[in-house]
Amino acid sequence: MRTDQIFTRLERVFARLDREPERPAHLQVPQMSRHRVVLFGATLVFYLSIVYAVLTTSWIVRLDWQLMFFRPYEQWPQLHAFLDYLVVLGQRGPTSMMVMAWLGWRCWRQHTLRPLITLGVALLALNVTVGSVKLGLGRLGPHYATQIGSAEMFGGGDIFPSGHTANAVVTWGILAYLASTVVTRRVLSLVSAVVALSVGATTVYLGTHWVSDVLLGWAAGVLVLLALPWFEPFIARAEAFILEQRVAWSLRRQGGRGAVPVSVAPLSAQAKVFAQRAAGAALPAAEEPAPVPAGAAAGHVAAARTAAPHAAARPHVIRSERTPVTPAGSRRPAHTDRDRAGRNPSARPVTGG
Repeated sequence: MRTDQIFTRLERVFARLDREPERPAHLQVPQMSRHRVVLFGATLVFYLSIVYAVLTTSWIVRLDWQLMFFRPYEQWPQLHAFLDYLVVLGQRGPTSMMVMAWLGWRCWRQHTLRPLITLGVALLALNVTVGSVKLGLGRLGPHYATQIGSAEMFGGGDIFPSGHTANAVVTWGILAYLASTVVTRRVLSLVSAVVALSVGATTVYLGTHWVSDVLLGWAAGVLVLLALPWFEPFIARAEAFILEQRVAWSLRRQGGRGAVPVSVAPLSAQAKVFAQRAAGAALPAAEEPAPVPAGAAAGHVAAARTAAPHAAARPHVIRSERTPVTPAGSRRPAHTDRDRAGRNPSARPVTGG
């Protein structure tokens, strides 16, 4: 019984996703424009410049050591308690859960899985790119430095680039990327930039990262956000695949458990054929559909999302056939001081002696 309740709730959630997205004009997918390509190239050059400057032990390494000996946490100790909480905005676990809750509500309202899938793709790209550079360069942090003036590279560390900073850029920047209006996108871009700058500066204050770590973390996060339009075709195909698998799962559950009601909208012929294939049922040659082009990912989503059926029409009842709202008869209240003839006994003249 408990399993059936879980399945029923899942069906209700996906039944809402079967509908067409609300206000499609507000769901414009960002394109890889020429302006974005130029920004991506400039950020990539900056990224490589920071890596080269650290590897060659240039002026940026000297700046790292100067700020390390300055010890900002000792210069302004009154800020330590507040900044200990502020740096949590860059931790992957808490921030991902907060942003995931918000984007899940967006998915529910807009009848689409794109916000959550985009967040997952962005975090996956961030972990792969930043994690591989961290492990490859192996830089030690300020608290574990062994030689003054050294870049501390290839020592088995994992702080270059700063994961806190890169995660703050991507996690909060994804809200601006998925904004539905231009004004909202600009406001959220400004807010996410302030949060990312604050988190990066906080790690330098606490002495957990070098300045060059933070600069490279900012660049790494911006690169992931700028590259997201290249992943949009994959995101569309992933959404179509999830919805199609859900249809196939519903049909398998119907066949395995008997007449189990499934609250899904009527499917198109293409979606039905795909679901039967996934369930392992053989199709006649006449029902074999035409092959779908590889780029028609949006068609799969439209096939799985169909409008809810209209209610059956009711016969029109004329006015004389309707049930009366008020009881039949006179609406005038009864008078207790009148007799059956309608005369008032007290008003009769007195006769006789």
